[in-house]
Amino acid sequence: MTALGSGGVYDPTQLRAFLAVAQTLSFTQAARRLGLRQSTVSQQVRRLEDAAGRQLFTRDTHSVELTDDGEAMLGFARRILEVHEQATAFFTGTRVRGRLRFGASEDFVLTRLPEILEGFRYDHPEVDLELTVELSGTLHEQLAAGKLDLVLAKRRPEDPRGELVWRDDLVWIGAERLRLEPDRPVPLIVYPPPGITRARALEVLERQGRPWRIVCTSGSLNGLIAAARAGLGVMAHSRRLIPPGLFRLPDRAGLPDLGKVDFVLVHGRRRGPAEGAANALAAAVLAGGERLRRSSSG
Repeated sequence: MTALGSGGVYDPTQLRAFLAVAQTLSFTQAARRLGLRQSTVSQQVRRLEDAAGRQLFTRDTHSVELTDDGEAMLGFARRILEVHEQATAFFTGTRVRGRLRFGASEDFVLTRLPEILEGFRYDHPEVDLELTVELSGTLHEQLAAGKLDLVLAKRRPEDPRGELVWRDDLVWIGAERLRLEPDRPVPLIVYPPPGITRARALEVLERQGRPWRIVCTSGSLNGLIAAARAGLGVMAHSRRLIPPGLFRLPDRAGLPDLGKVDFVLVHGRRRGPAEGAANALAAAVLAGGERLRRSSSG
C-alpha cells in the first residue's frame, strides 16, 4: 500500500513513523523506537506530508512541534492503524491469548487509558488482562521481581530501560489562587517514596537551597489533586497531564526548573503467551499514545 497523493491512501508505515515522531517530538527517538535510521523516518514523514498535502511538523535544529494539521492527523493515523491491525489479525488468523499482568502508573488515572484497554480487550478477547495501578517506582520494582509483564510508567533519568512513549516537561502546579510566600518553606504535595516526581521536587529545591515542608502525602493521584485544589500547596506534575481545576505556577513564583520526564513501556522477562500479549498491548499503547495526554473528563 502506497501513498497516492493528496486525498489518497495513507501508507501504514508512514503513519507509524509519524506517530512515533508526534509522541516523542524527536526524529532521533522515533528512529530508535522503530529500529530505523533517522533519515528513513524523515523520509517517511515527508512522504506522508506529500500525501496529505499539508505540513504536519514545524522543525528546526532545537525542536519539533506538531502543526494544527499534524494534530488533526494524530486522530486519523491512530484510527487507520487500529483498523489496519484488526484486518491483519483477522485475515492471518493470529490469536493472542494468555494471562497479561499490566502495570500503569497513577499518572494515567485521569487519561483515556481505559479506552485503549477496552479496545485491546475487544481485539484480543482471549487475553486475561490484569491491571495494577501504582506509583512508577513501585511498578518498576514489581516488574524486576517478575510480578508484572508490562509496565507503562515514568522513568528515572539514569534508567536507560524502556521504549519511550513520550517525553514531557515536569512543572509545578497548584490551585489558581495559590500564592507562595518567598520567606516561608514551599508547601509540597507529594507521593510517598519511591515516587519519581517526589524525588525530583526535593532534589531541585535542595539544589536551590529553598526550604520546603510536606503538607500532604498520598499514594492516590485523586488524593493529591484534592489537596492541591484545596490550596494546601504545590505538586510536581507532567505538563500535558495537568488535572482539571489545577494550573501551572508562573515563573514569577520563583520555583526551580524540574526538567523533563520520560514515560516509557518496559517489558518483563516472561516468555510464551504473556510475551505475545504484552507486545500486542504495547503496540496498542504506542498507536494510541496521544489519548494518554488527554483527560478522560474532556
